[in-house]
Parts: sequence; C-alpha cells; structure tokens
Amino acid sequence: MTMRTLIKDLNFAFTVDKNDTVLRGASMVVENDRIADIGPAADVAARHNSTVFDKVIDGRMLGICPGFVDSHVHLSETLSRAVFPDNLNTRAWVFHWAKPFYAHITEEDEYWGALLGITEMLRCGTTCFLDMGSQYDPGIVIRAMEQTGIRGITGRHAADNPPAELPRGWTREMAEHHFFPDAETALKVLEDCVRRYNGSLEGRARCWVNIEGKEPCTLELHVGAVKLAEKLGVGTTYHLATSIEEAKVCESKYGCWPITRIDRAGGIGKNLVIAHGAAVSDEEVRLLAERGASVAFCPCSSFKLGKGATAIGKYPEMVKAGVKVGLGTDGVSAAGNMNLMRQMLVVAGMFKDARMQPDIFTARQALRAATIEGAQALMWDDEIGSLEIGKKADFILFDLDHVEWTPFYDPLQALVFSASTASITQTWVDGKVLYADGKVQGVDEVHIRRKARELAAAAIKRAGLHEEGVETTTTLYDEGN
Repeated sequence: MTMRTLIKDLNFAFTVDKNDTVLRGASMVVENDRIADIGPAADVAARHNSTVFDKVIDGRMLGICPGFVDSHVHLSETLSRAVFPDNLNTRAWVFHWAKPFYAHITEEDEYWGALLGITEMLRCGTTCFLDMGSQYDPGIVIRAMEQTGIRGITGRHAADNPPAELPRGWTREMAEHHFFPDAETALKVLEDCVRRYNGSLEGRARCWVNIEGKEPCTLELHVGAVKLAEKLGVGTTYHLATSIEEAKVCESKYGCWPITRIDRAGGIGKNLVIAHGAAVSDEEVRLLAERGASVAFCPCSSFKLGKGATAIGKYPEMVKAGVKVGLGTDGVSAAGNMNLMRQMLVVAGMFKDARMQPDIFTARQALRAATIEGAQALMWDDEIGSLEIGKKADFILFDLDHVEWTPFYDPLQALVFSASTASITQTWVDGKVLYADGKVQGVDEVHIRRKARELAAAAIKRAGLHEEGVETTTTLYDEGN
C-alpha cells in the first residue's frame, strides 16, 4: 500500500544537490520511504493535480533541509557526559579517562547510552550516523536503532596493541575484550560482525570494519581493516592524526606523521573515513585526495581538547583539494553534545577568524559537510544527503514562526548563524516522522533519561573517575609498542 504525503508551499527547501539549489515557495511529495517529487510549488501542484494524498502538511511557515549526517560519533560514550575535565589533551583524555570508563561499562550501559544518544540526535535533526562501534557487539547499537527508527552505521570496536602495563582504571577484563591478541584474530571477528549485521533493519543499519586506530592498533590492523572492508564491500573508520601530540610521537618513532606512515603500508583507501585528521601536512592533503579517503571533522571536540584545528588544521585545504570532509560530534564527553547544528556554526566561523579570511569556509560548505559530504563519506550518498527525487525521505522541518528565524532574508545564513535545534519541529527518516511535537516518537524518553542517570552514576563510580588523582597528562605509548 502506497502512503503519500504532500508538504506544500514551503518557505524554502535546501536541496543540497550538485548546484546547491535553494528553492523558495517549494513543495515536496513523499511516497512511502522516498522523495517522489520536489520543486516549485506550482510545478508540483500541476504534476499532482489528480493525486490523492494521505496527508497534507501546510509548509507556509516551514523550511526543509536534508537530515544531518554525523560522520563520527561514539554512542557507547553517551553515559560519560560532563565527566571528563576540560584541561586534557587528546592522549590523556583517551588513556586515563575514556579507557577506564570503557573498562567499566556493561552491555546494558551501552544499550541505554545508545538509546539516549539517538534520541538526542533525532531532536537535533541527525538522521544518519557513523558510530565507532560497541565494545561488545554491534547488535547492541542496532537494537537501539530498531527502537527509534534512525539510520546508521556501527561496528565492533577493535584494537590489538595493549600497553605492557595497564594504567590506573584499566582492567584485565577490559583488555581482553578491548584488545585482540593479534590483527588476524581481530579481523576475523570484524568480518563475522559485518556478515551478520550489515544491511539489517531493512537496510537502515549497516555494519563496517571499524577499529580504534592510532597507537592501540598495529600497522597490520590498520592496513587489514581497509583491505577487509574492500573485500566485503563496506567501509572502515579509525582515529588517525587526531592531534599534534600524536603526530610528534609518530614522527619520533617512525620518522613521519601518522597518515604518511599508514599510507606507506597501503592503509589509506577510498573506503576509509579518518576520524579527526587534525595533524595533516600539505603533502598529506594531496595524498588523501589522490587516495579518495574521507575525513570526519569534529569541531567542538577539537575546541574542547585543543586538537589544533584553528592552528594547524588543513580542513579548508582538504575541501579545496576534493577530499570529502564530513562533520562529526565525536561524543558527548569529547564535544559535549550530539548537535550537528552547533558543529555547522563553529566550522563556518572558526577558519574565517583563525585565518582572518572571511570567505575561506562558508555557510554553504558547512551545510554540505553536515549533509551530502557526510553521506558521501559514509558511501550512502546514492540514497541520502540531499533532497532529490528517488532518494530516501530523510529530512528536517524547521518552524519559521520562531524568534531565531524572525526576520530573515537568506535562509542559508539564518540556518547556520541564527537558528538552533530549538526551531526543529520534525525529523523524518525513511518517510516516517521520528521526532514531532517535542517528542521522539515510539519511546519513553523520560524513562530513558532516568535509566541513563542511574547507570551513568554507577559506571563512573566503578571506574573511579569521581576520585581525586586521575592523571591529566600521559606518556603512554611514547616509547616502544
């Protein structure tokens, strides 16, 4: 049975097509899970003058945008919001705060954290995400996706290079499920996960060959993940070149920066999404473009952890060179939120100010990074990332009778620099309304939040992160390994 919805007389529609067309006075037709038509309201009306619609939405005080695509997020981190201090660099943050947290969360913690994170995403207009993966099994995240109706990619976390001595807060149990004995063992488990979960939930859920990356992974695992993903026809993502500290350690040990090291071994490919990519040289920008690799830039995470995006980041140069750069939130501990609208605002302004060059990264580029460029990085742009006939009906409706939109002339400037998630009135995925009337549909958000608070408090206590003396600097992996 075909369900048809007409959203008519929209104030504006950001199509984010190849020409970045912005329609004023537009209408869109949704048939089941797809966009059946979009264009000027009069043209759509003429083409459908005899069509019977199941639902008609008056769009005169609405604007429409493709759903946002989060190119890098840690759903299993959601219960750690506002726990880690803001005086940590990336390596101390990972080794002395994030690892102890991961050492003490359970499968139940991961499920409720994923459910909480997804409700935040839907409230913020995110319709698709690339999750780094579960510490235990991708099915945990997919169960949360099933409950909420969102689209996304997840995986099974993997590393294979543990430190010789476990730091404070790490546990033997965590080391055993967090680190595989070698790359071959890790890749076998990852392949099993992809074969089991990829394409589930009628195609809304995909599973990739995801690994942690950086020092906790051997060179063999980095390269093996890319090659296995290619064999399976999926993607892979891992952290790399995340900070200047990582780059300096890599240079002291191997004589080059991280991307160059991995590339020399054959580990940079077109199916790879590099998480962060903050410490990248001019030559490596060219290399990424040649290899066709993508980068997930997380502006708020860079700001909180001092990764150096404004000082050494080459993101405008990457975009100019043709590298696909999507936006990510990273996670609520690293960035504080799962709000891609906030990431758009930051990325549209940070390079203008840092370089004192107001045209270096524009609102148009920020919107593309949050939508179609992210979709391209996730290898899903044939179905999502823009509002075009035949694509999936994943989109956001904005309430323009809101102080943030009053008044406005250019909707793009208003979207990026004036609006926030407060004016999102509906979020649709696969032709279904998942957020409307101030609520995520089909779940008990009050219960989710209550459960998350209870589980988070217990996990933080188990991990000892509430105690004094947790390290704020690190030398782990500086030598050896």
